[in-house]
Amino acid sequence: MVYSATIHVETNGFSDIHDLTREVVKAAAQSGIICGVAVIFVPGSTAGITTIEFESGAVHDLKQALERLAPMADTYEHNRRWGDGNGFSHVRAALLGPSLSAPIQNGQLVLGTWQQIILVDFDNRPRNRDVLVQLVGD
Repeated sequence: MVYSATIHVETNGFSDIHDLTREVVKAAAQSGIICGVAVIFVPGSTAGITTIEFESGAVHDLKQALERLAPMADTYEHNRRWGDGNGFSHVRAALLGPSLSAPIQNGQLVLGTWQQIILVDFDNRPRNRDVLVQLVGD
């Protein structure tokens, strides 16, 4: 069985982070899948999906780490070529990755106690994102 859902998220860009856990858990429950896997994917090259303990300290630390890895004010060839100023967002998204998979057991999404699924929008402007959730299993 395959079940698909879409989560619509309005973001502010600049490493705006949104907790998707509730919506993904809801999709898993609606799917009727007892044993399988959920894939959470954001189309585009300036956003990413991962997990974190979604609390202000960890969120701040993630943003600071990404700024150290791919500083917004650095020189990017992408910006020279296209002039859109979001070279940093492409690099950050490539580092984080566009998708995550999580198991479904006994009809429930399996996550750690303090583990939430998040969308991080790195672009340099607000965006309307559609996050795709595809669940496969029995």
